Amino acid sequence: MNKKILIVEDDQFLREFYQELLTGEGYTVDMAEEGEIALSKIQNNPYDLVLLDIMLPKKDGVQILNDLKAKGPKTPNVIIVVLTNLEQDLMIKKCFDLGAEGYLIKSALNPDQVLTEIKSYLNRA
Repeated sequence: MNKKILIVEDDQFLREFYQELLTGEGYTVDMAEEGEIALSKIQNNPYDLVLLDIMLPKKDGVQILNDLKAKGPKTPNVIIVVLTNLEQDLMIKKCFDLGAEGYLIKSALNPDQVLTEIKSYLNRA
């Protein structure tokens, strides 16, 4: 079955990098470059996985997770993986408390590692 992934990332280079990487693996990819659009997409479209940047314009990743806790996503069991460049343990813990299932440190992973991580999250579902 074709998995649908939403990439929420304000950095255009990274957004396109993830898109190319994931469509190359046969995933259906949707994108949002800021938080309000992302929240609307998550609440109105079925996704298997959301890659959610923490630092975003308009609404950050933590606010999005907060809003999703209040009014759930369209897909109740969607896997949300936080994208961060930050070694911010408290921020990441807060994301876990709000329902995120994992995180990727953007600067620490090469493309193969990103794919391996994403596949392992999707296989858990």
